[in-house]
Amino acid sequence: MSVYFNPGSDSGVNGNIAKMEDAKVQIDDGKEENVLPDTMYHDIKKQITPFVMSFGFRVFGVVLIIVDFVLVIVDFSLPAKSREVGNALEGVSLFISFFFLADVLLRVYVETFKVYFSSRLNIIDACVVVITLAVTMIYTFSDLSGASLIPRVVTFLRFLRIIIFVRIFRLASQKKELEKVTRRMISENKRRYQKDGFDLDLTYVTDRIIAMSFPSSGKQAFYRNPIREVARFLDTKHEDHYRVYNLCSEKGYDPKFFHYRVERVFIDDHNVPALEDMLKYTANARQWMAADPKNVIAIHCKGGKGRTGTMICTWLIDSDQFESAQDSLEYFGERRTDKSQSSKFQGVETPSQSRYVGYYEIMKTQYNRQLPPPKSLRIKSIRIHSIAGVGKGDGSDLTVKIIVKRELVFQCVCAKQDNCSVFPDVGNNAAVISLHSGPVVEGDVKVMFESSSGLPKGYEDVPFYFWFNTSFITDNKLFLPREELDNPHKSKTWNLYKEDFGVTVFFSGSE
Repeated sequence: MSVYFNPGSDSGVNGNIAKMEDAKVQIDDGKEENVLPDTMYHDIKKQITPFVMSFGFRVFGVVLIIVDFVLVIVDFSLPAKSREVGNALEGVSLFISFFFLADVLLRVYVETFKVYFSSRLNIIDACVVVITLAVTMIYTFSDLSGASLIPRVVTFLRFLRIIIFVRIFRLASQKKELEKVTRRMISENKRRYQKDGFDLDLTYVTDRIIAMSFPSSGKQAFYRNPIREVARFLDTKHEDHYRVYNLCSEKGYDPKFFHYRVERVFIDDHNVPALEDMLKYTANARQWMAADPKNVIAIHCKGGKGRTGTMICTWLIDSDQFESAQDSLEYFGERRTDKSQSSKFQGVETPSQSRYVGYYEIMKTQYNRQLPPPKSLRIKSIRIHSIAGVGKGDGSDLTVKIIVKRELVFQCVCAKQDNCSVFPDVGNNAAVISLHSGPVVEGDVKVMFESSSGLPKGYEDVPFYFWFNTSFITDNKLFLPREELDNPHKSKTWNLYKEDFGVTVFFSGSE
């Protein structure tokens, strides 16, 4: 896939090479190169692939293997006088064997002969299916009426029946396929890397930036990227030229998998990085990317979308590939979303994360990649607009929590007028929460709203919340409309939060 940057690509970090107004950069799209022609053959293939590779179909296959195995045991243990029951069991077993043959043929059809048989496990699996079917047919259709005259034939056929136990091997193959479809289901329509023997929730955002989900081990590897496969991918594609950034504050892994080239940036899920951490990260990436034009960065959080997109967009701005935060955010979303699967947007989602990408744009362009001058402000009051229908509709059911550096610095319970007073402004469909001795805050601030009236909860287990940094507050006021509040920004909540819903925070100097 060809993507146009304006200006330059990662190969020119901060002016190390001349900027190109329309630099053309080849990006590995993670798909096999062969383009399917528009024929009936490929139309049918396109229709049946989702079914054959679906989670339900794979689970059904696992269940049938277990059922078939039980049938073989029951049939083998039946006395000779119960052959009517045995014949029925053999008929079911034969049907199951034909189903597995059809399963193999369908997978060869949708994956192509070359891809399917490139796996040793698939080759053995296909052999087991064919042998099992042949043995089942011999056992089912052999006439044993004169078997008492030739006991060796009976012994041989019963031995063949025992061989059918090798079908339990199919569970290994089915487990692998079940893992594949589960990972694809969890990653939804994020662009995956599916060629050269890899199938990973991993996207080349540029030729030198990789976004991916968490490299997992143990049970989590069943539905997320297995860490050994991620390491094999990076060692195969970018040996000795990659650095991994783990953005998860909640968990890590042994850095030896990636030859100890792992950096940590601690960001909570569905939250934002500290401005200081953004600057440290870009400085680290700048040094690494400038050291060698072959060097790449692989960035992940849990799902490889929100926190990952925030920091990738920050780097896209820092490395002069995009001038505006909005353009970088749109670009990341386009690259991370596989629109051939679904139109669901897979970019940076929460407004606070997008806001912090905007903050970085300002730090780069106005403050020469330095923190802006610190500003201490006292939070005086919070006005909630278009509050009718939200909880009790007057703000009395809300609890406000203010958090700085992971510590709760202020809390008020509106129902008890505890640390605040609530003034409904019915004429303007609003409510004002006046804080008693509101906190003086500086730097990154998180404001969370809880409700005692059963408002539906979203991220952070609250109805709505937001982040801001005091250095970017002007005129002692911050207004955030519905689309810039975390949780109400989702369209599925708009039957509750109307178009004019929003929050204004009023400040005064720290005195």
